[in-house]
Order: sequence, then C-alpha cells, then structure tokens
Amino acid sequence: MGAYVSIRGWLECDERQLAAVREVIAGHDDGRYTNGWGAPRRHMNWTHYIFYGADIRDSALDWFSDQVRAIARIPASDADGDLVQGLFLVSHEVEGATEWQVRGGQLFITPADIRHQYLDE
Repeated sequence: MGAYVSIRGWLECDERQLAAVREVIAGHDDGRYTNGWGAPRRHMNWTHYIFYGADIRDSALDWFSDQVRAIARIPASDADGDLVQGLFLVSHEVEGATEWQVRGGQLFITPADIRHQYLDE
C-alpha cells in the first residue's frame, strides 16, 4: 500500500516568475496531486505566493521534488536578481520530517527542526 507524506509550504516569486511556476506545475500535472497547488484569489502588493498542501504517497515524492527543483531554477526576471524562494515541511510517516528550502536556485533538504514536531502528532 505504501507510506504517505504530508507536504505543506509555499513559494515566493514575482509576477513573471509566477507564470513560469505555473508552467512547471502544468507540465507535471498528474490529475491528482497537482490539485494540492493553490494561490490567493487576488494578488496584493508585490510578492506573489503559491502554496502546496496535500498528503501524497511516498512513491510520488520524486514527482513533487522534480517540480520544486525545476521551479527553483527559474531565473530572476529583473535587475534585482531575486530568485524564487520558499519553504516546505515534508513529513514522511515512516522516515520523519524534513525541511525543504528553496533558495539560491536550488532545493536544500535538511532534517526538520524539533519545534515542528507538534504538526505530526
């Protein structure tokens, strides 16, 4: 049957990068777990946010990490040089929790801080 992984987190980007993020997500559309992606109904101010929240089978974790890595590689779209950044808490029911940091054009995966344990109780 397989284990499950709870994923919750967000990405931050600008308007042009958001269009590229949506293209990456559409390119990985599986008709099921893709539905975990969402965004605010209306944009406010300058930063665009896109969120993910879903419980997926661990066999789909590579599907998700491939997307996040592709999104992390989206280039800066203006002179500020800001890249997409974000944070996800990924809780595997067997292997425990990890923190996924999207920064500097990469995905960094580290053990989750003990302070976040209450989310998996």
